[in-house]
Amino acid sequence: MRANTADPFNADVIAAALDKPARFRLEIIDRCESTNTLLLDAVQQGAPSGSVAVCEAQTAGRGRRGRGWLSAPADSLTFSLLWRFPPGLPAPAGLSLAAGVAVARALEGLGAAGIGLKWPNDILADGAKLGGILVETVTAGGCHIAVIGIGLNLRLPRAIAEALEIRAGSLDSVMPHAPSRNLLLAALLNALLSLLDEFERAGFAVLADEWLARNVHAGQLVRILAEGAAPVEGRSVGVDADGALLLDTEAGLRRIVSGDVSLRPA
Repeated sequence: MRANTADPFNADVIAAALDKPARFRLEIIDRCESTNTLLLDAVQQGAPSGSVAVCEAQTAGRGRRGRGWLSAPADSLTFSLLWRFPPGLPAPAGLSLAAGVAVARALEGLGAAGIGLKWPNDILADGAKLGGILVETVTAGGCHIAVIGIGLNLRLPRAIAEALEIRAGSLDSVMPHAPSRNLLLAALLNALLSLLDEFERAGFAVLADEWLARNVHAGQLVRILAEGAAPVEGRSVGVDADGALLLDTEAGLRRIVSGDVSLRPA
């Protein structure tokens, strides 16, 4: 039995709005620990590329660096997509940035204004975080498999806003009204499908300029924090073809690889 919400997930509505519904296998879940965890487990069971898990309430949603992901039923959209890359392709470097481009395309297509991207995986508008992306990869059968988890705030209940350490935002603040979650999910899946086909052909390099056009820290002084290492400060001057952040530091140009690091204004 599904949660009683004002905007329940409906597989038929989602499928009708997909450009290529045959490319996806959708599972709607009332409650789970994490959609990423669910699909990572499904990889071992041979789940096909295009498997999608969308959940009303995550009890242990995860962000990067082991952080929890808070969401409210009906006020957010949390889902994951499993994608199997063809054998022989290199590891999907820069995939979290590429997924950010897909999310931005979808939101802008729905009328959202001022969408920006923060390296390596945050979706922002007017400096407030609308959502985030968590990409986890495994290798099996000679191919790389990615699980792309996306969480977006449609609205922001006061209880969640007050529990967060960062400035959070929501789609209803950058759109005339919060979109239907069914149509939003379909738009995001359509954008991801198109982008992943591009990514398979040419990697992140073909998407770098589009990411840079939305980079909220372009030209700014930033600080990179990593556990067990001294902070690194420099001016954000771009990203490499593999998605690494390029910093102009006092010691010269430095590459910062996405991993267990955090970016802050300097």
